Amino acid sequence: MPATHRLYVKGKHIAHQRGKRNSHPGTSLIQIEGVASAKEAQFYFGKRVAFVYRAKKEIKGSKIRVIWGKITRAHGNNGAVRANFRSNLPPKTFGASVRIMLYPSSI
Repeated sequence: MPATHRLYVKGKHIAHQRGKRNSHPGTSLIQIEGVASAKEAQFYFGKRVAFVYRAKKEIKGSKIRVIWGKITRAHGNNGAVRANFRSNLPPKTFGASVRIMLYPSSI
């Protein structure tokens, strides 16, 4: 079997940015696999994020859909990052997997 090369890193959609009382769904918080500090998270700034999901209705021969976003900055010191998506991710996706693409590259 040939070796597969992923062009993305796995991550989890953990929450929306929020204050004590108000939620701000325009910014999603993502925990990237293997990233444990704000310093390590810097590499991912500007990278594209894809939330891939299946829908019931087929469009153009595919039931797979994608919501694209972009990582903007770190969130706290534990390696979580903030991401803005073209359309806000629904709260139903908390805990769901996202793909952090390794492009555009800054190195």
